[in-house]
Order: sequence, then C-alpha cells, then structure tokens
Amino acid sequence: MRIARFTTGDDPRFAVVEDETLVVITGDPLYMPVQPTGERVPLDRDDVRLLAPVIPRSKIVGVGRNYADHAAEMGNAVPTSPMLFLKPNTAVIGPDDPIVLPTWSEEVHFEAELAVVIGKVTKDVAPERALERVFGFTVANDVTARDVQRGEQLWTRAKGFDGSCPLGPWIVPGLDVDDLAITSRVNGETRQDGRTSDLVHGVADLVAYISEVFTLLPGDVILTGTPAGVGEIRHADVVECEVEDIGVLRNPVIRRD
Repeated sequence: MRIARFTTGDDPRFAVVEDETLVVITGDPLYMPVQPTGERVPLDRDDVRLLAPVIPRSKIVGVGRNYADHAAEMGNAVPTSPMLFLKPNTAVIGPDDPIVLPTWSEEVHFEAELAVVIGKVTKDVAPERALERVFGFTVANDVTARDVQRGEQLWTRAKGFDGSCPLGPWIVPGLDVDDLAITSRVNGETRQDGRTSDLVHGVADLVAYISEVFTLLPGDVILTGTPAGVGEIRHADVVECEVEDIGVLRNPVIRRD
C-alpha cells in the first residue's frame, strides 16, 4: 500500500495510490483506519499535486554518519552511537517543490535517505518492539549547506533551513527495509548507489535509541543516514532520490537573486 497526500487546489487530502489512481480516503491515516470515500482521482490529472506525505507534528530527527562509506568520504570516523540532530518541520517540502538554495551558503549538497514515519507515541521502546511503533517509510533528501556545516560547531543552520527536507512521494507501511537500494541522481546522472543493509545502526535500533532521548509522536520523521556519493547541487539542477520499493522523490533546484 502507498499512502499519498495531495491537493487539487483545495485542502490537502489523503489517498491510497493504486496503479495510477488516487483512491481518496477519509481523514488522516495516522490517526484513523484507512477508509475509502469512493472518490477516485487520476494521478496524472492536470490539477493534481502531490504534497509531502507527512508534516511532522513536532520534529524530524536526523542521524549523521550512519553509513561507513559516507563517514569516510567526509573524513570522519563512524560514531560509536547514533549521532543525532534535529530539523524543524518548516524544513519540509514535497515532490517537485523547488529546493531554494540559501543566499548565505555557496556549497549545498544532496543526501538521499530512507525516512521512517512514526505512527504511535513512543518512549523508551525496546528494539524488538520498535518497528511496531512505525507507521511507514518514505524517501528523504537531507539537504545540507556543507560549507556552513564545516564552519560551525552546531549543524542547526546547515541542516535546518527552509526547504532542506524534501519528503515523498508517498508513505509505504509494512515494508521490509533491511536491504533496499538507495540511490540519487542529479540531472539524470547517478551519484549515490547504496543499500540500507549497510546502515551502521538499523531502523529498529534507531527508533529505540531516539525514543530514549525524545518522546516520538505520530508523524515524527527519522532520517536514517545517507550512503557515499553526496555532492553539490546548483541552480537549475534536478535532483532525484530513490529508495527501492518506495519510489522517486524529485526536486528542482533554484537560487534566487
């Protein structure tokens, strides 16, 4: 099942994606069972716009250096425990929304990631029960102002600016994410090609560890880390992040004068 959030010019609605059709459902599936309304909307209809499938109620928790090859390409050691940082929910944009490069950074990078969407209030959960708290999975791009990250002790500005967290195109519940391909392309050229089996800390362990620090709320998002191959994006680029069995998250890049 794939759950999308979309608009046709009115208030956002949720739908189950069946082939190329949006099967509209009642309410928010994070809080109520999936129940079709009977309305069906072609996905390719001119007025259909996919939105970020979730706007976190409270937080996005990122995990840094969670692929050994990415840590190495950045010249860093792999942390012994998950390295956490936060992004505000104002960082979220959806499929095909532009990534607006901040005026105060000259080197902005893409980072394709598997994203975990929390489905239940979660605190101090054991790893063996952690996946029971997950609603589903989507694709993320942890956009990073790399020059700012290198120059400042904290990552808040480098990773938390508006538009720095594209999410989409939809959420897939119940997915086995132990060994999925994760790739990125810039202008059609493959830049990253990794697998979730190479995560230093797996999804269940991350949910458990993070829940010791923060109470996770329904709709909160965990970014699980990015494989090697990250690089710069520039004005007029198109970046695509893809996770196997989920889909492709596509965003154009612009720099405003």
